Amino acid sequence: MAARIIVGAQWGDEGKGKIVDLLCKSADLIVRYQGGANAGHTLKFDDEEIVLHLIPSGVFNSSGSCIIGNGVVIDLQELIEEIDKVESMGFPLDERLFISQSAHLILPYHKVLDKVKEKGRGDDAIGTTGRGIGPAYVSKVSRVGIRMSDLFFPGSFKKKVRRNLEDINKALEHIYNEPTLDADETIKSLEPTIERIKPYIRNTTETLHQALSNGDEILMEGAQGTLLDLDHGTYPYVTSSSPTAGGACTGSGLPPTAVTHVMGIVKAYCTRVGNGPFPTEMTGSEGEKMRKHGAEFGATTGRPRRCGWLDLVALNYAIRLNGINEIAFTKLDVLDHFDEIKVCTAYEIDGSRTEVFPLSTDRLEMVKPIYETLSGWKGSTRNTDSFNALPKQAQNYIRYIEDMTGVPLRIVSTGPKRSETIVRDLEIA
Repeated sequence: MAARIIVGAQWGDEGKGKIVDLLCKSADLIVRYQGGANAGHTLKFDDEEIVLHLIPSGVFNSSGSCIIGNGVVIDLQELIEEIDKVESMGFPLDERLFISQSAHLILPYHKVLDKVKEKGRGDDAIGTTGRGIGPAYVSKVSRVGIRMSDLFFPGSFKKKVRRNLEDINKALEHIYNEPTLDADETIKSLEPTIERIKPYIRNTTETLHQALSNGDEILMEGAQGTLLDLDHGTYPYVTSSSPTAGGACTGSGLPPTAVTHVMGIVKAYCTRVGNGPFPTEMTGSEGEKMRKHGAEFGATTGRPRRCGWLDLVALNYAIRLNGINEIAFTKLDVLDHFDEIKVCTAYEIDGSRTEVFPLSTDRLEMVKPIYETLSGWKGSTRNTDSFNALPKQAQNYIRYIEDMTGVPLRIVSTGPKRSETIVRDLEIA
């Protein structure tokens, strides 16, 4: 019995989908434990590319069961469209996809609230996707959320929708000056999706506990990244859930004692989508060059990602916070195009050097990154599946990251395809 957590060690978009797809072959269960359809995991295999938002990324490379855990917020229409897409590719999901009965729903009024709140923030906008994620988690924490289990009790479900809309319509009308929503129309629009999704709903916590008893292998997949964690990220420019390793347990029902491996997914440089501090951001031609070669555009929104050099202060913070004991290093090939590679090894704040990641956003905005410069390799690493076949400077870069973090880089990705992967002494959980 073992459980491995796959966690983003930066601001998300590190390439978690590819790594889950790679590792899921040995997993009996693959679990998505938080987030919603605001996160997209891009997979490329057999010259086909697909973006998954809710279904675990292991669906294409494993016979294991796929679980959407209680920590996820679910847009029913988005999920149904994704189920149809996956099944049309020849991967049936009946009796293979299971949704936690405790997972909360994203309802139409959550999307409306998301957009009007973001609009009202003006220049202080967080940069949300407008998919209703934050308001759905607000409903959950306010204890007025609607869960998947409520779909089996139509009377109670309708009552809760109407009750919630009474309050929301008051806010829409009197605070935001926006049109109100009709409860009956909202309920009617949901009815076809409810009937379609009911067969997938289970007590997935019990399923996972039984799997532990059976000695099964479990792979847990997060969305976003550590620095977007609601508690431990660059608040308020964060997501509304806990992408960290601790969130894997609360978002699935698995106990911490079941976890044997925490793999941090680390991009060979850094990117960030949306607003918020980003110490190593490059705003000039070098940033554009990195964005171009890395195809750094959001899988969900298409928004251009902000790009910068690898930040070891932030990475070492993420390693300690998550208990990361192995790293998958992705998009090494993007650095093929640079003569020199910079790595941030410390910060300067108010004239003082520190290697401690500031938890105050205001203080993080004051950071001046201190860089160490390494030689680039100016040669292609694409289609490389052996560490020794990499250019010598690329090998040196990998060893340098291992030395500076104290964590082995078990996987090195040199392109988006499954075949463009170097595996180094990886212990399969």
